[in-house]
Order: sequence, then C-alpha cells, then structure tokens
Amino acid sequence: MTRQALPRRDARLGRAFGADRSAQGVVLLLPGGRAVSTRRRSSRAAAAVLPLARRLARTGAGAELATHVVHYRYRGWNGEDAHPVEDVEWALEQVVELYGDIPVCLAGWDMGARAALRAAGHPAVVSVLALAPWLPDHREAGEPEPVRQLAGRKVLLVHGTDDEHTDPDLSYRLAARAKKTNPDVCRFEVHTDGHALRQHRGEVLALAENFVLGTLCDHDFARPVVDALAAPPPLGLRMPLAAGFGRSLRH
Repeated sequence: MTRQALPRRDARLGRAFGADRSAQGVVLLLPGGRAVSTRRRSSRAAAAVLPLARRLARTGAGAELATHVVHYRYRGWNGEDAHPVEDVEWALEQVVELYGDIPVCLAGWDMGARAALRAAGHPAVVSVLALAPWLPDHREAGEPEPVRQLAGRKVLLVHGTDDEHTDPDLSYRLAARAKKTNPDVCRFEVHTDGHALRQHRGEVLALAENFVLGTLCDHDFARPVVDALAAPPPLGLRMPLAAGFGRSLRH
C-alpha cells in the first residue's frame, strides 16, 4: 500500500516572552496533542501552556529568561514518525541560532511532555519538566520508552493521581527506570487532581517555576524539590505536592 503523503507544513517558534536575545536561559513550552493526527497544530493546546510561559517570563525577568511556545507541524505523535520530537529538535537549533550557547529547559504537557523527554539528548538541554506526560505502555507497545537521553539532565515529572487520560503509573515507571542511571530525576504526585491539573494549578505552576529557575538561573530549589531529588525510589518519585506550595517562597 502506498503511504499517503502528508501536508507540507513547517514547525514554528512562537514569539519570545521575557528577555530578548540577551537571554541567559530559554524555556521551550511544548503543548499537548493526539496519538494520531495530521491535522494542523491545535491553537487550543498552545493556549493551554501560555499561563506557564507568561509566569516564567515574569518571574525570570531579572535572570534574563526567555520562553517560547513550539508550534508543531501536525497535531499528532503519529507512531514511529514521532513528528513532535522532530519539531522540538528543529526548535532547539533555532534557539542556538538566536541565543547562542545557553541552557535550555524543555517543558511539556501531555504529548509535549513525551516529546520533551525524547528530545532531551540535545546538547543545549539541561533540564526537562514533564507535566501529565502521555506515555505508551511498553507491555503493549513492545519497546520501553527510552531514558538514556536523560542522563546528565535534571528531570521533574508531575502527574495527577486521578488522571484518566494519561496513566500516572506509566510516568512513575519511566521515572523509576531513569532514576537508576540518573540521580537528578524526581516526580511529584498531585493528589485528587486530573489530567489538566486544574484543581491545584497554583501549586503546579509554583513548582514548575521553582524547578525551571533552579535549573536555568541558579536559584535555590524549594526544600520539597531538594528532598525529592535526594530521596531514593519510591519516595522521591511519589512526592506529594503539598497544598499551598509556593506561598513560603514569596516571603
């Protein structure tokens, strides 16, 4: 059977929030998507990561932090093609051209979190933030999701315990495999929250901000992040995200 030709589209790097080309660190925000779809990128999914983009640009202004949303060519992961991973790798090269040799954090949600984890092997990447990651069950897919590319990066996964769209147990398993060779992996559980992490959005955004500024701008990690990185499995991979996280950081 002849393979159907895909629509010709280009990935796009969204406008910068925060610092200009003098930035000392860059965050690439990677929206969610679908398992299979060659439709045009979803503006709704891109809009869902804008609150984090704006927050990071605002709080990282003094540290010369810039954030960009990556707009994919296609809405879907699309099996072995893994189109979002190619788009993220392209975006990383664009960042190098625009800003030079500066550290990058890949911050993704849902399908974008999987793309962030996959593309972490790029030399510019120093950290990965994976929110409610969509991951395959290797017992069905046959091949486990790779983790070798995460070596040398700081990695934070965040998952709601009541997520019915992406399985929190799969992100725990991936974190456990990654932790065997990379001590700088931790995972937080947001109890009673679902896939969109709306119920504890303030705490999730505060945790994301603390992690990103800690990995890109040499800010101090909050004590729960320090404890999660230091704790052996399963403790550091099932760290509960406490209500009110982030309030004490403002004092």
